[in-house]
Amino acid sequence: MKFPWISFHNKNLLIGIVGSILLIAIVSLSYFLTQTQKNVTSLNAQEKKLSESLEMIKKQVDDKEKELVAVQNEDQYKKNKALEDEIKNIHDGYEKAVSIYEELVKLKEQTNKTEELDKRFTKALTLLSEKNYASASAELNVLSLKIKDEQSKLVASFTIPKNVPVNNAPPGSGYRRQQVQIDIGSYLVDIFTADLNSVRVIVDTAADGDCRDNCPVLALGDYVSRSGAIAGINGPYFCPASYPSCAGKTNSFDTLLMNKNKVYFNSDNNVYSTVPAVIFTGNSARFVGQSLEWGRDTGVDSVIASQPMLLSGGNIVYGGDSEPKRGSKGSRSFIGTSGSTVYIGVVHNATVAEVARVLHGLGIQYALNLDSGGSTAFWVGGYKVGPGRATPFGILIVGK
Repeated sequence: MKFPWISFHNKNLLIGIVGSILLIAIVSLSYFLTQTQKNVTSLNAQEKKLSESLEMIKKQVDDKEKELVAVQNEDQYKKNKALEDEIKNIHDGYEKAVSIYEELVKLKEQTNKTEELDKRFTKALTLLSEKNYASASAELNVLSLKIKDEQSKLVASFTIPKNVPVNNAPPGSGYRRQQVQIDIGSYLVDIFTADLNSVRVIVDTAADGDCRDNCPVLALGDYVSRSGAIAGINGPYFCPASYPSCAGKTNSFDTLLMNKNKVYFNSDNNVYSTVPAVIFTGNSARFVGQSLEWGRDTGVDSVIASQPMLLSGGNIVYGGDSEPKRGSKGSRSFIGTSGSTVYIGVVHNATVAEVARVLHGLGIQYALNLDSGGSTAFWVGGYKVGPGRATPFGILIVGK
């Protein structure tokens, strides 16, 4: 293409300008390439630095995760959980050992042939002390079965002496040992009868007032002697010192009672009590289904709360419950009335429900169950049953 308006001079100028532009472009491109190279190098360095930083952070995270795992494996939660498990094992082992020991104590009250059982119990305690809880539990389970087996053997071996007469009526007065035959079998009964027109029923206590632990106790014979009683029998349930579960409340009781000195025991904690009671006054007795039905009258002769009620109005009102101790056979003491007549006594080799049926068979109108087992004691001119363990109280029949 020709540009006629451009002169030679102008051509040289144009060439110079273009050359300058090209030189500038070349220099600029060179600078750009240099800067680009620098930028790439910088980016690579930054990328490397970033990568190194990421690796460092990742390493820190990994290290912290390892620390966390280590803490989780040895932290307070796991320590507490392990301690909690050990405490539970100790508690469960202790509870089982206490329960079985008390069964062993009851068995000892019936027989002295417990040497093998004593050794097994000692072995179980040794295993517990060594923290071998599984083996201790297994040993206690075996011991429990063996105790039950021995108890069954004692029940099966019990026989009523052949010279004891059969009589399904209580004595008109005084004491008698007799055999009572009812639809479920024959039972040996020791019983004393008295007329409330000529006698009073009182309660003597070893303590002068409420006692919560390490309470004083006396033998039934001592209560009889110091009160000049005609007859006597053990009182309601209490917490014997020989039972580990009674620690902190040994020889105490928590039912309502008024002794011969007109002192009420456990009055505050029996305001709403559902435990039955009998109140003796003059020539009569009043049975209430719940202690809360009775006030705090001191004009009466005695107040005795015990459970369960066996008979009421000539009807059986106790046929058994879920309490295992009441369902086992043993020597069971009772107190009952028919009109102005009072009865105290012991039914042998019987459950509490069977006692209710035996007393019903004797024609007794009202009756309360009293304590049993090693606490059972019955005195009429001497021990007819017992003497049993010392107790915090004794139920006595004294002349007017």
